[in-house]
Amino acid sequence: MFQFKQFSVKQDKTAMKVGTDGVLLGSWAPIHHNPFSILDIGAGTGIIALMLAQRTHAEQIDALEIDEDAYEQAVENFESSPWGDRLFCFHAGLDEFIEEPEEEYDLIVSNPPFYSEDYKTDNEQRDLARFQDAMPFDEIVEAADLLLSDNGILAVIIPFREEEKFTALAKDFELYPIKITRVKGTSKSEIKRSLLAFSRNEVSEIEINELIIEIDRHVYTPEYIELTKDFYLKF
Repeated sequence: MFQFKQFSVKQDKTAMKVGTDGVLLGSWAPIHHNPFSILDIGAGTGIIALMLAQRTHAEQIDALEIDEDAYEQAVENFESSPWGDRLFCFHAGLDEFIEEPEEEYDLIVSNPPFYSEDYKTDNEQRDLARFQDAMPFDEIVEAADLLLSDNGILAVIIPFREEEKFTALAKDFELYPIKITRVKGTSKSEIKRSLLAFSRNEVSEIEINELIIEIDRHVYTPEYIELTKDFYLKF
């Protein structure tokens, strides 16, 4: 069980545990346009959808999860949260979900699987959760093109090394970056992640910044504390 300020996340059934990437995206995803409907692609434990339920007044928050154990866990976490009436999880793959799109979403978020290296572990569930072949980037971008409302935003967290590739894919579908935050563990470490937000409307000036998580081991930067303080008990 992972306890946040306003909700808790059970994670005993799922291979992918609560991690910094999910918390970053859940805290960072732009909501200035007051989304009415939100879709979380590849929900895992449901943490990002839960964080967005806390941050927004969105009346419809849908999540999508293909792994049966993770799906059951997300449903359990949704039902035990204060926002159970606004959260719904579909047990389906993205390709299946977009076959007959019925909804448009004002915000689509995804913390996609992204180890594209050529190794697999003995844990098939964990591999499915972590490997890019489970959900290629182009599927996410294609889904966003189909499902985003006119003023909708797509927000993802991916490895920094994939940023150019993902941005180029998005451009093919006329989705343009509006905000980019590059994340480093410490000031001395390399950039590890990119938080990217896209819109159908090209902006003249993209908001670009950098976020450093720690000053020292378990000593967090003021910027990271500010971003996540509504969630972590320790801040």
